[in-house]
Amino acid sequence: VQLQAFGGGLVQAGGSLRLSCAASGSIYSINAMGWYRQAPGKQRELVATITSGGTTNYADSVKGRFTISRDNAKNTVYLQMNSLKPEDTAVYYCNANIRTRGGLPPMYYWGKGTQVTVSS
Repeated sequence: VQLQAFGGGLVQAGGSLRLSCAASGSIYSINAMGWYRQAPGKQRELVATITSGGTTNYADSVKGRFTISRDNAKNTVYLQMNSLKPEDTAVYYCNANIRTRGGLPPMYYWGKGTQVTVSS
């Protein structure tokens, strides 16, 4: 199973970016999916999660600015980021709880991360 993230880049404060992350491989089902971020010198932190049924959860710092969504048919999770601030600068990682076709219990998988840089 692999998770591949796309959409990072450099944007000015107040701008928008949309991240996407597609899961591929021997997937039977995907439970929760989410986005985390890690800024230089800081611990990785939760940004947003979404269950298979569409229930969402956001960090307080991004509520009202970021929107997480998913396309179950495409095994893809998205993060629409609006009103970006310099403090949103970080490497963004996608995460998914996936049950593979091998019959093993679900496991968490991580993508490699995509850099988001917000200039002031």
